[in-house]
Amino acid sequence: MKFIPYGRQHIDKGDIAAVAAVLGGDWLTQGPKIAQFEKALCAFTGARYAVAVANGTAALHIAALAAGVKPGDEVITSPITFAASANAVLYTGGKPVFADIQADTGNIDPARIEEKITRRTKAIIPVHFSGHPCEMDKISRLAKKRKLLVIEDAAHALGSEYKGGKVGNCRYCDMAILSFHPVKLITTGEGGAVLTNSRKLYEKLMLLRTHGITKDPSKLTNAGPYDGAWYHEMQTLGFNYRITDFQCALGTSQLKKLPAFLAARRRVVRFYEKELSGVPGLALPVEKSYAKSAWHLYPVRVKDAKTRKIVFDLLRTAGIGAQVHYLPVYLHPYYRRLGYKKGLCPNAERFYEGEISIPMFQDLKISETAFVARRLKKAFESLL
Repeated sequence: MKFIPYGRQHIDKGDIAAVAAVLGGDWLTQGPKIAQFEKALCAFTGARYAVAVANGTAALHIAALAAGVKPGDEVITSPITFAASANAVLYTGGKPVFADIQADTGNIDPARIEEKITRRTKAIIPVHFSGHPCEMDKISRLAKKRKLLVIEDAAHALGSEYKGGKVGNCRYCDMAILSFHPVKLITTGEGGAVLTNSRKLYEKLMLLRTHGITKDPSKLTNAGPYDGAWYHEMQTLGFNYRITDFQCALGTSQLKKLPAFLAARRRVVRFYEKELSGVPGLALPVEKSYAKSAWHLYPVRVKDAKTRKIVFDLLRTAGIGAQVHYLPVYLHPYYRRLGYKKGLCPNAERFYEGEISIPMFQDLKISETAFVARRLKKAFESLL
């Protein structure tokens, strides 16, 4: 029986050739392909600066550090996300504060953010769940009013648009992070990036990516009369979060195909909407008038946890790689031990209890999409 995953990468001969060319060259890491990829990301999103790193979690970590999050600070974020969004705050010694979500989009609710702001709040990390942009104008106004930094978690959202502009252009935030894991919109295998329009933040991010070390003559503080091109200084405690040249060659090749990838995903969305609209007890994801989703996921929702378990198991038995996104972060055992309790974000908990992500990727065939829709409808018929 063929298995249809909920997401997967698209790699073609051009991607393989781009990687092979680097493997046969002089640079495997810290070479020219990294800057080339960063430039391409800026050109696509409209951001001024990009810092490519080892993965999306590394991007979140150095973004939080560059934002100045430190022990005692609070950072407001969404509970409906992968654990990395909040973990990055813990890495700095800060405290994640979870604000509830909008029931329809799964995105953090600006009104709930405002309720959570205290004198200890340092930053906000909104998460563009499934590729649908958050209401960034409202979040940005809140942040400016309280002098808070905003880090967009756009791991799902490369190619999404908000009010006519590309997510990642940093119009409404100080930094935005991307992920290039194989199930994301484009892939570098593992990989991530931080985007910003701030030169000051960019310079901090560059230091943090590579051990806190610089060779820039204009920034050296300890150079003596015999120093030369070999000389470097560690000026802050950074990390080895570097990405390789062959990964960036793959990313640059993938980025050229992103418009086609997005168009293919939208075709899948239209098919699902046609086939699944009106199924009793099934809610389809929304796309608000201000947004253009990248459709990283296609998250349908059912009425309760019992129904979800039945439907999920029937899909898996049929060879459909359904998935669930996400257990609210604060319900993970580690967070429970930190003192977070069930009931903190009721909308998020209800969303989780009913959510199922059905297959969504650019190479999904119409016959496969039809099979998924047919099996999903059959699963609901079995509940009647």
